[in-house]
Amino acid sequence: MIIGLAGVVVEDQSKALEFYTEVLGFQLKRDIPLGNPEGDRWLTVVSPERPDGVELLLEPNRNPLSLTHQQGLMEQSIPATIFSVDDTQAEYERLVALDVEFLMPPSDIGPAIIAIFNDTCGNLIQIMQEKAG
Repeated sequence: MIIGLAGVVVEDQSKALEFYTEVLGFQLKRDIPLGNPEGDRWLTVVSPERPDGVELLLEPNRNPLSLTHQQGLMEQSIPATIFSVDDTQAEYERLVALDVEFLMPPSDIGPAIIAIFNDTCGNLIQIMQEKAG
């Protein structure tokens, strides 16, 4: 068994697609209209480093439970998900240059170096560099 799909709820799928591809550097994998009046899509992105790896579903936050959960995470400054990076400092600098708002700059927490940013779509995202050992 493998993890094939993970997701984050987003306020606006088009805005999320733009941020996750043009700013974070992910690639569009699937964009399938769901046929509902709201125009929702089955919208996934993947890492260009692993295009056949885990897909990230950018799911609309129309479900009241999803919206409440998303808002609760944001209010408590809890990241919705974590992305692995090779170098947290370098990724932080790259994203800051693209005007990404960080709530936490790179911080050494023992086994990893992490940073947390706002994805502009209702979520906080953590990036993490695991240390050797």
